[in-house]
Amino acid sequence: MKNVMKKVLTPHLVSYAVVILFCLLSLQLQAGPRSAPREPIVFENPQVEDDYLELSEELRCLVCQNQNLIDSNAELADDLRREVARMLKQGKTKEQVKDFMVERYGDFVLYNPPVKPQTWLLWGGPFVLMFWGLFAMLKKIKAGKTENNDDSSALSEQEKEKLQAILKNK
Repeated sequence: MKNVMKKVLTPHLVSYAVVILFCLLSLQLQAGPRSAPREPIVFENPQVEDDYLELSEELRCLVCQNQNLIDSNAELADDLRREVARMLKQGKTKEQVKDFMVERYGDFVLYNPPVKPQTWLLWGGPFVLMFWGLFAMLKKIKAGKTENNDDSSALSEQEKEKLQAILKNK
């Protein structure tokens, strides 16, 4: 029994277990809430609530960058949601709120930024990269085909005779 335990509890296995334990402990410490939960945002006017929900879907979380304000759990997204709600409750329009956010954070805060000289790279960049990739791929394929054709004509007369002799023997 002791020999089995000695074989099972090697120093490497024990060190791996300790590392895994510390990793799990650090994950557990990070998983808890960082601050007290905030009060939910309540609206008396259903139109203001609809405007809030629409704006929260149109505005991007600046921390997550691939989520809108509604989907994000980041603290900054919560602050931005509260700021949007506060401005709408004060009687500002959706356009005024959107303009304020763009002025403060730039066009990146919008999920659908306007097409203008400052955002041409944002709108056209993916297409340029796609066409460049297709061009490079076609060029590589074409180069491979011409390389294969050049190799077959590179046989000397002596090599061609040997090849013919081998093919006749089969």
